[in-house]
Amino acid sequence: MRIFRDWRGLPADARGAAVALGNFDGVHLGHAAVLRAAQAARPDLPRAVLSFEPHPREVFRPDDPPFRLTLSAARAAALARLGVSIVYELPFDAAFSLMEAEAFIANVIADGLGARHLACGPDYAFGHRRGGNVALLSARAEALGIGLSVVPPVSDADGAISSSRIRRALQDGYPERAAQALGRPWAIRGEVAHGDKRGRTIGFPTANIALGRHLEPARGVYAITATLPDGRLIKGVANIGRRPTVNSGPESRLEAHLFDFAEDLYGQVLEIALHGFLRGERKFAGLDELKAQIATDASTARAILDRAGL
Repeated sequence: MRIFRDWRGLPADARGAAVALGNFDGVHLGHAAVLRAAQAARPDLPRAVLSFEPHPREVFRPDDPPFRLTLSAARAAALARLGVSIVYELPFDAAFSLMEAEAFIANVIADGLGARHLACGPDYAFGHRRGGNVALLSARAEALGIGLSVVPPVSDADGAISSSRIRRALQDGYPERAAQALGRPWAIRGEVAHGDKRGRTIGFPTANIALGRHLEPARGVYAITATLPDGRLIKGVANIGRRPTVNSGPESRLEAHLFDFAEDLYGQVLEIALHGFLRGERKFAGLDELKAQIATDASTARAILDRAGL
């Protein structure tokens, strides 16, 4: 995969693709349908995605809590698995937000990317104050000789699949529902940092990862798998939250205990996938009580992961 962060001055072989449009936060089953539509319409063209970094909401509502399902690197990896070979990840800032919808089509999509086919959902909006919609895109694309596929939402028994629905499922403590809509378990990707090393003193060393700009799911304990940089998949149990028994700080983080694993992970980037919510976060009377509960949680997590065939 190649990632370009400017629509101007692209090499010839990065132009003329079938381009899927959208934020693609999560890269869920609905996003996959848009990508399939682009490929089906023009299988002779490279498959590309046009998106933004940061997400426009982060620019317009900077004081909101983090909400992202996938950050840039994880999004690119998920798109690559779906056959995308080019990502136009354009920087989004206040100045770019002033570009009118007509100019976005003419300058970015047509002149910059040289797009030959477009695909998007029916609610796709773009340009200054989201002034452009699918009707405008359709009319302008036809005039410019660019094909367009408008893909209806993908639905299941619970309704239309969307990034906001997946966020709610995670915040309510249902990672398995999020996984069904994503087509894979939801994961947090981050670098292992030094913590207070208290876990190793009670027999449960942990890999500590800051949530950063990721959405914070329901606080509590999860059955997890960790994908290491070398591709190994290690089962474990993790707490996400503020650790009320040993910490009074405001920052939530992920602490993962990996089963039957004793290697040094500091500085390495792990992908921690959530497979099941065990219990909510709570404060214990002391370290002995906490240790006993972690042992119980680890046993429960092993059972969940074994049943899932992991």
